[in-house]
Amino acid sequence: MPNNNQAKYRAALEAKLAELMAGRGRREEITIEKAPDAVDDLQLTTLRELAISKLNREFRLLREVRAALARLEEGTYGICLNCEDPIAPRRLEAIPWAAYCVRCQEAIDAGAAEAAGAEELDSLDVGIGSEISP
Repeated sequence: MPNNNQAKYRAALEAKLAELMAGRGRREEITIEKAPDAVDDLQLTTLRELAISKLNREFRLLREVRAALARLEEGTYGICLNCEDPIAPRRLEAIPWAAYCVRCQEAIDAGAAEAAGAEELDSLDVGIGSEISP
């Protein structure tokens, strides 16, 4: 990868890292609060769950950005971690922390969707012969 592209990707990754690090202190949103009203309590719980999901996404992204910076240092940046083919420059411009080419990422996403669907089916407690008899 040409050096000027590396500098551009490094700058984008470092900017994203700074943005994510600046937001790490916002944990007051996950404080457990109780409300006397059940509806208000449910709303507080829902807001807390959304805040936790957002923090989880930000921490995952933080790990991905740090890993991309490490790959830049190692000289493996821009190479798919799965198939070892080059990652398209357009993909890296859109998502500088991308670790996989589009084809491999789509396969990973499809596998995750299948796993989530199977998990959802497993969580349902419905089976043959589970009907209630009169």
